[in-house]
Amino acid sequence: MPIPSPVPEPVMVDRVRGDHTGLVIPAHEAALREDGAAFLTRAFRAFGALADDNAVTRIVRLDRCPGGSTGAKFFLTVAYARSDPALKTELFVKFSRDFADVRRDHPGRYEMASEAPFMALSRRPGFPIAVAEACFADYEMATGTGLVITERVPYGEGRIEPHRPKTLDFQTMDDPLPYYRATVTALARLAGAHKSGRLSPDIEAEFPFDRVAGSADPIRYDAAALRAELAYCRDFVLACPQHFPDDVRDPAFLDRMAREALHIREHEAAIQHFLTGDPAMIALCHWNAHIDNCFFWREGAALRCGLIDWGRVGQITFGSALWGGLSAAHHDIWDRHLDELLALFASEYQRAGGPAITVAALERHLMVHIATMGVARVLAFPEIVTFRCPQVAGASGPRDPAILAIDPARNCLHVFTVFLKLWARRDFGASVAAIL
Repeated sequence: MPIPSPVPEPVMVDRVRGDHTGLVIPAHEAALREDGAAFLTRAFRAFGALADDNAVTRIVRLDRCPGGSTGAKFFLTVAYARSDPALKTELFVKFSRDFADVRRDHPGRYEMASEAPFMALSRRPGFPIAVAEACFADYEMATGTGLVITERVPYGEGRIEPHRPKTLDFQTMDDPLPYYRATVTALARLAGAHKSGRLSPDIEAEFPFDRVAGSADPIRYDAAALRAELAYCRDFVLACPQHFPDDVRDPAFLDRMAREALHIREHEAAIQHFLTGDPAMIALCHWNAHIDNCFFWREGAALRCGLIDWGRVGQITFGSALWGGLSAAHHDIWDRHLDELLALFASEYQRAGGPAITVAALERHLMVHIATMGVARVLAFPEIVTFRCPQVAGASGPRDPAILAIDPARNCLHVFTVFLKLWARRDFGASVAAIL
């Protein structure tokens, strides 16, 4: 198994000067409280979110927001000198740093490096998809310290539907398909707007494509470590048959998967060249558009989707975008509706200004991405499930309350199962062989 690099202890800083606005910005809760309304006024004005003749007069509340994997997050309520229906008083604050928790501070603090300029981009007229309105964002690259303030999405209020946690579609929605159609549509429209040139003339400079960060994760196993990981996966599946469908428990399939995974590792460079070699399959997009990073509302009979949490936003392959948005989806989405959703993405992408791509090419790209990403990352999920839920082998199935109650175990088990089913039913080996 790969040996994790040591994580450095956070070095406390109170304030930094943002690279984009030049403002001195607070790096943590206490500094924000101290800087108070005066800072927020300067910040909101600099970002175009507040008129020069108005001001934030006070912080009404600042409460810690639980959850998330990076940085410290808060719910912020403010008051203004002059009320305006267009001004948001219920806000969300995200720091890139969490000096009290090394696991949340590093390396996740660097995810905000692209989020800050994206927040500014999202304020431009005609931005093609809905996002939480940005009030301020800035970031200092030298220390990985930044701050994003947006409106707070009012889940479950007015026309906004309640928040949907990932891998619980079977509990929270009668029919998941409209939600994933809405999500895929939003992703395609953003990608197409980028390709059309409508977003900004500076996309290539602000969000240059990184062939490593913008594609499937690098495979960090050597051959021996990969064989050991595959053996662990095999033992996990056979020891927990109640969690998996028959075809992925077949020893013949598990043997084939092991052979093909080693083949993928051996030919990783050529596979990555394929994944990153077609500009039509790369665009500015959200890499983690799971259902819990979405908000939904209805316009007549149509369900619409907005996206939040733009850390690590950038130009990415469509395999990255679609796997990032669908990997936690209800099994019916993968089993019955994937081809429909790929066709929707291709048509919306072209309608929004992107080049024409075929559904067959998009499907192959996605399957090769999932195969490679899975070898790089998903094969480790059984260890996470076992660590987080030691009683997994005795649980009745993936909907056992013991598993559903533990988010990392539930999520990893679901995504691992999706991955295995796709390998068995979409024939990753054939997809990879076709591009080598």
